[in-house]
Amino acid sequence: MSGVKAWEISDSEDSEAETKPDSNRDDSSQIATPRGCIAPPSGAAGGHASALRPPATDPRGTPSPARKRRSKEEAEADRRAAAERKEARERQKETRAQEKEERRREQRARKEAAENVRRLRPENLLRCLQVGVDPALLQHGGSDILLDTLAAFEWRFTIESQQLPHSVTWTRRSPQGTDGSVEEEQVALVLVLNDFVDMVICVKKMLDSGGEETGTGSFLSPVLEYLNRDDKKLVTVLVTHSPADYRTGACGGYLLDETLRSKSGLENLEVEEVLVYLQLCKNISLVFLDGWQEVTNHVCAVTKALSKRPFKLLTERAELPFCADGAWAGGARVERDGSGLIQVWSRQIQQLNRVSPAVASTVTAAYQSPQLLMQAYQSVESEEDRKGLLAGLLVRSGGKERRVGPEISARVYHCFTAQNPQLVLD
Repeated sequence: MSGVKAWEISDSEDSEAETKPDSNRDDSSQIATPRGCIAPPSGAAGGHASALRPPATDPRGTPSPARKRRSKEEAEADRRAAAERKEARERQKETRAQEKEERRREQRARKEAAENVRRLRPENLLRCLQVGVDPALLQHGGSDILLDTLAAFEWRFTIESQQLPHSVTWTRRSPQGTDGSVEEEQVALVLVLNDFVDMVICVKKMLDSGGEETGTGSFLSPVLEYLNRDDKKLVTVLVTHSPADYRTGACGGYLLDETLRSKSGLENLEVEEVLVYLQLCKNISLVFLDGWQEVTNHVCAVTKALSKRPFKLLTERAELPFCADGAWAGGARVERDGSGLIQVWSRQIQQLNRVSPAVASTVTAAYQSPQLLMQAYQSVESEEDRKGLLAGLLVRSGGKERRVGPEISARVYHCFTAQNPQLVLD
């Protein structure tokens, strides 16, 4: 016990001893935190917790402004808007369906048009043409050239009696094979020179007798009867002859006129009169050929032309092939309300030679329709005043001014008042 000093404990020290455990607890709470970190005070911790906690609902149960109850008018307006949106969607759906159906129809139409063009091509129509040869032609020497050529081209031909003896006809079978066959209007009548001379003599007698058809005993009678049954037929007479019939002289020239005159006993003028009557009055064409080789060439040429004709008609149907492209060829569009008629009236005047658009605009501005111009012509008494009615009109073009002039005025006057269709305006 030596060396130990005794301390007196006063009342103040007792109070410190009582408060020391609390401070020790506070220190222990600070020590319990991780190293390097100081624990926040209890008041601060409570503030952070309250910040993370969701806001308390109103104990009275009042709804938030976003969930406010709508009025009947607003609900009705919303229903109408929804109905309108639904109708718009239905209309849009129907429009899309109609456009889709229209595209399908256009595709079918284009496909049918392409198929039609393919069927009408000459190489395909050649397979549908059939050449009919009358059996009487087989008695002619050299007719085998025609048959061999048709067989070499692999064209369809038949040897059967025709309505017109000694003729060659063409029949077109439908490409679909369902509409039967159509007989072409072209007919080729093959005659030797002697038979043709007999026809010429009969025609001359008929003309001398005042038009009475007296072709008995010649080829004229069946030809006229055939044309009377079907006036749409186009008969071409192919006159064949041997070289001894028409080839004379040292130069080897063709003396067909002399041969006809010598065999028929007619003068050149009379023979020409007969040929003109056959061509103009009976629509009979005449072709003089040298033997059956040229007859074969003629038949082949007609066959190829008939195979090309439907395709040409189809391609030329859409637009005029001779009309060049350009703004001037498009014409002026006229609406239902009449707008555009003044442009048509101006284009009509521009058709005259050396009439510029400026001159035409000046005339149409003064007289806005052809009827007004005609009335102006009728109101003028003298012919000279009518011709010069438009001469004094002022034309403005490119910053310059000039008059229409008496020449253009007279041409416009003659264009609208002349009674002679052969009158040359310029």
